[in-house]
Amino acid sequence: MKYNLSKLLLFSIAFVALLSSCASKKEIILFSDIKEGEETNVIYSLPKIQVNDILDVKITTLNPETAIPYNRVSTAASAVPTIELLKLQGHLVSAEGKISMPILGEIVASGKTTSELEKHIKEILENNGHLKNPSVSVRILNAKVTVLGEVKLPGTYTYSEQTITLPQAIGYAGDITIEANRKEVMLIREEEGIRKYHKIDLTKSDWFNSPYYNIKQNDIVYVYPNNVKVKSAGFIGNTNTVLSVFSILLTTFVLLTR
Repeated sequence: MKYNLSKLLLFSIAFVALLSSCASKKEIILFSDIKEGEETNVIYSLPKIQVNDILDVKITTLNPETAIPYNRVSTAASAVPTIELLKLQGHLVSAEGKISMPILGEIVASGKTTSELEKHIKEILENNGHLKNPSVSVRILNAKVTVLGEVKLPGTYTYSEQTITLPQAIGYAGDITIEANRKEVMLIREEEGIRKYHKIDLTKSDWFNSPYYNIKQNDIVYVYPNNVKVKSAGFIGNTNTVLSVFSILLTTFVLLTR
């Protein structure tokens, strides 16, 4: 009778330990509140230029020769320069938020979108009598995002698009692991000298139309570990660990007292 009671107790402990380590479907599935066939409007927002961004600025006119002095001369031997060469020849945004351009001198770039900077440079060229009907193109060359925490491939990833989304950034890092807390993803963003922190619940979709759906250059994404991963980092303080130790001690006691 005592032996059967011990077996029942051991089974109960094992069952409780199993339940405590289980996660519900809603805690694992991403965007679980989206209904099939549902539609929402897509909101696009261009990133604002930041300190240490490298910009590719091209100025052209109907007469290409007149625009040559306003562009940095390419020293690349190849007819099609690589992105790394373009970075070396690009305009680095200084700590004061400015870029230095041939003839035009220093121009404030930080805090503007690429479209706003294009318009600003075009106005300077026209209003100061430099060029007639110029066309200005501005592109960020070193856009990057850092993804850390419970992802398969943590690291810093560069991208050439104007914007990417948070799911895309996580996709670059190989997706989140099974040990991730999908309800706690921290996005750290610096804008105009202010560092902002925002937590996102990946099991929901209510943040899709927020400013945090689109990644900005230099964003940091940290995926928190779930409770099981956190507790397993220590020996005591984890319910499963305590139950396991207790089970071992109880089994040893039963075997010794048979």
